Amino acid sequence: MDKIRSASVAEAFRQYPDAMRQKLLFLRQLIFDVAATTEGISPLEETLKWGEPSYLTKSGSTIRLGWKKSVPGQYALYFHCKSKLVDTFRELYRDVLRFEGNRAIVFAEGDEIPVEALKHCIALALTYHRIKHLPLLGA
Repeated sequence: MDKIRSASVAEAFRQYPDAMRQKLLFLRQLIFDVAATTEGISPLEETLKWGEPSYLTKSGSTIRLGWKKSVPGQYALYFHCKSKLVDTFRELYRDVLRFEGNRAIVFAEGDEIPVEALKHCIALALTYHRIKHLPLLGA
């Protein structure tokens, strides 16, 4: 697992309930794995946005991890709501993933993660600035 270098990000992960922390750390590692294996992704920056771990790259759109006390059995990957990302994900993976409006892919605590579909979505987000003009983001 890639080491968390930011003390504030590490503290944000410590604040999550144990079960959710493990699930969010899994998603975090998927983001790093996709960034490392996808051509054209500039280095990732791990930081906090709205108090939640967020992943930025010059080649793409920010991805944010989240869990809310108000919905304790759910966690999510958040994307910029004014992008075409979630609409594209919904078109491609409506039978595999669940969505919240135009801003998130959501998971219930007991869900099995469709890793390949999710990796594709992450790759599209991390390369968004290069592909945003393409139909279905070039998928």
